[in-house]
Amino acid sequence: MYPPVRTDDPAAVEVEVQAAYLAMFPQADRLFVPRVFGWVIECFTGKYGNYQAIDARYHDFEHTLQGTLCLSRLLRSRSAAGAQPALTEEMFRLGLLAILLHDTGYLKTRDDVEGTGAKYTITHVGRSAEFAGRLLSEKGFGPAQIRSVQNMIGCTGVNATLGAIPFTSELERTVGCALATADLLGQMAADDYIEKLPILYAEFSEAVKFTGDTRHFVAGFTSPADLIAKTPTFWENLVRTKLESELDGLCHFLNNPYPSGPNWYLEKIAANMARLKAGALRT
Repeated sequence: MYPPVRTDDPAAVEVEVQAAYLAMFPQADRLFVPRVFGWVIECFTGKYGNYQAIDARYHDFEHTLQGTLCLSRLLRSRSAAGAQPALTEEMFRLGLLAILLHDTGYLKTRDDVEGTGAKYTITHVGRSAEFAGRLLSEKGFGPAQIRSVQNMIGCTGVNATLGAIPFTSELERTVGCALATADLLGQMAADDYIEKLPILYAEFSEAVKFTGDTRHFVAGFTSPADLIAKTPTFWENLVRTKLESELDGLCHFLNNPYPSGPNWYLEKIAANMARLKAGALRT
């Protein structure tokens, strides 16, 4: 089983990501992971450019770190299994950047004083891709690298259409699918996932009020209780299906040990869904 890691502690997650990176690429630049973590910490804590610290309460920095930890574990296991196409150091780096930046679309500029960043829920994927493009250009990344990161960010979101993303290689698509997998599993396996569902509903509600878009997926819930009641079906009928089909079953690389060991993430999610069905949280 995986050792416990505090996902509210960026330094703890950084240590795990660095270990995965160097296990796969022993000769890699040991400063790369600390450097990019430093960039993203600045972004989420209001120390980058004209941006405030993140104020979305569900899609907070810990949410990003949960996905980041999960992605590093998945890619490390996939690499050790010899899966093809083989992961390259460059694509690991771009995938790490993509997941660290995939929710920067929730960040507000300093003059944006109405509501929270949750109002951008419906548009945050595109906003995140734009943010990543600006940041990475400043940091010296080239257009092709930036496009790869933006394509992978585009894989996130339950209603993302992967077939519409102009991937430049099969490996880029695979890492994008791994990112989307980690984004879903990292949050849904969290110990406090159930307790945070009312906060998630509040984010959805704010986004619908801000955009007026009543046709979007997030507008399909009428109250916190409604979201809570529908979450097990959402997992079983939508997320599980997406993980196994559109996302190529990459979640099974999290079986530890691979290939036949238990899958901590799937087990934690199953336990969360069982708690929900048993009425663990009533509002």
